[in-house]
Amino acid sequence: MIMEIGIVAGDIWHYLDEHGDILVSEIVKVIEQPESLILMSLGWLAREGHVILSGEGDYKICLRQKNEENYPQT
Repeated sequence: MIMEIGIVAGDIWHYLDEHGDILVSEIVKVIEQPESLILMSLGWLAREGHVILSGEGDYKICLRQKNEENYPQT
């Protein structure tokens, strides 16, 4: 399961990098995986500080830029 979450997280990251911000309801339609797996992958990306979720209800997802405050340092 962890590997599947990582693969879907990569798919989400690449989509955001190429297309920009998107709503959670839209990414579920674009990424052809079960909604639960997409949500787990988004949680992973958010926990690692790679995406920002904003808004209420249908959250907007965007990639966190390296120069933004609180970006994880490597």
